[in-house]
Amino acid sequence: MADSAPLLSVWDLTVTFPTKHGPVRAIDSLAFDVPRGRTLGIVGESGSGKSVTSLAVMGLHTGADVTGSVVLDGQELIGLSDRALNGLRGRRMAMIFQDPLSSLHPYYTVGEQIAEHHRVHFGSGRRAARARAVEALAEVGIPEPRRRAGEYPHQFSGGMRQRVMIAMALACEPDLLIADEPTTALDVTVQAQILELITRLQEERGLAVVMITHDLGVVARVAHDVLVMYGGRVAEQAPVDALFTTPAHPYTRGLLDSLPRLDDPDDTPLRAIPGSPPSLLDPAPGCAFAPRCPRAARGSEEERSRCAAERPVRSGPEGHPVACHFPAYEGVAP
Repeated sequence: MADSAPLLSVWDLTVTFPTKHGPVRAIDSLAFDVPRGRTLGIVGESGSGKSVTSLAVMGLHTGADVTGSVVLDGQELIGLSDRALNGLRGRRMAMIFQDPLSSLHPYYTVGEQIAEHHRVHFGSGRRAARARAVEALAEVGIPEPRRRAGEYPHQFSGGMRQRVMIAMALACEPDLLIADEPTTALDVTVQAQILELITRLQEERGLAVVMITHDLGVVARVAHDVLVMYGGRVAEQAPVDALFTTPAHPYTRGLLDSLPRLDDPDDTPLRAIPGSPPSLLDPAPGCAFAPRCPRAARGSEEERSRCAAERPVRSGPEGHPVACHFPAYEGVAP
């Protein structure tokens, strides 16, 4: 059962990268909470800041200026030393990366890699750590876990490697799990198995989960709450049912409209949001979505000027804030 108090609380998080062309503010004043036992889905186009957010929470950015507040179970993470963060990563919070093959070391067996993870955080002996590795592989549904613990990453299929990554992430029973595109490049059957596995483990352990994805189908399947990001900013935040039935931001509506529908004829072209994501080197002073926004294009000259010059502040009904000057809380046909 979900705890009403947030396990993870992010407030005014800003991440800026120095480049030869000038500073790039990849995340701009981000804020969200994740209670225990609940899943927050973070969605948006490539370059919207989803993965940058996850790495900032884990304290994995190097060379970036990270400001704001990230609080895990009452402990502030921004400003912690590397040694202190190393004690939390894997033990209190863990992350599943996009590409399991590049995330796993090719020269060590998967059992050795999971066991090392356990030894570092619990100081257990090799035999006990090995036993925990086999147990973790069994928990994520890998057949013959004792034998397969002695195999190398390249001997596993893509779906099985992703299960190994989940086993490694959960071997030390963390409170927070961040899954960054965990089903990328997997076929739909394996994707469903991975999502069911994460959901089952969440229910059994009361995990707080941050699910980062560009796939709204994944969000609809596993998330309790959704954060829509655009240009490093929050566009809309809502419970999953409210987001799909009453999207208020034109960008959210565009994402939903771009989904293929079963009742469309076979030759119906995919619907796309016109234009391109904004440049973070030279961010617009107003709404980042204004150049692509159909609502702004239909508006009066005064409304278009406001969208272009004035940055919208998140507002709206409790639990469903939206950063838009002209939000439209209206239903969407199923």
